[in-house]
Amino acid sequence: MKPDRGSALRSALLVAFGVAAAVDLGSLAAGFSEGHVVAKPLLMPLLAAYAYTRGAPRPLLAALLFGWGGDVLLLSDAEPAFLAGMASFAAGHVCYLVLFGRSEERGRVAYGIGYAVALVVAVASLWPGLPADLRLPVAGYSALLTTMAWAATRLGLLAGLGGALFVVSDMLIATGVAEWPQPPRPDLWIMLTYLAAQYLLVRGILGTLGARPTPTPAHGEVSTTTTSTTTSTGTTSTGTA
Repeated sequence: MKPDRGSALRSALLVAFGVAAAVDLGSLAAGFSEGHVVAKPLLMPLLAAYAYTRGAPRPLLAALLFGWGGDVLLLSDAEPAFLAGMASFAAGHVCYLVLFGRSEERGRVAYGIGYAVALVVAVASLWPGLPADLRLPVAGYSALLTTMAWAATRLGLLAGLGGALFVVSDMLIATGVAEWPQPPRPDLWIMLTYLAAQYLLVRGILGTLGARPTPTPAHGEVSTTTTSTTTSTGTTSTGTA
């Protein structure tokens, strides 16, 4: 039996993502900024490449690449880079919302109420400490983020937890901008929750929206294409490769 090259590639990409994440988090824990600068831009492309080999829907790949754009932009402390990074992440959240809209499940009302209350409390608490020109962008981004997190609960535990951790990660960033007291090594906790969020969202989406890896014909097998019209309602296609 020939080895499954696709499976080996997927495993290698997932390991590479894990190694890059370990280097990034270890660098942040040790205060080694150079390691963080090198490792951080590798994270989302590796996760996106892994998702691609799993037949990921295109909006998922776009969400991860928009996350990569935000990661790179937030390596700078300049305010224009912060706003551009926030816009890139916002575009990623829109991609996630497109995906979650494909689910036949509805978001639970209790979760929606909880996220709405958390949004109002967070924005009201942060508002006085935020620079005046960041207040409205942060409020708008926060509304989009919490909507994404609530919508993620449609896909089950993994995606729902991923959405919640995304909120935690960005809340840590916002409290830093508002100059609230921070835990030791705040960047470490921001990246830890962010990486966990993106990974869990990927796992949840691939597991519930039906990633479609392309089958590989056996040696000597002739591939045929048959066009047929099916009127049965028993088959449903979800997700786009």
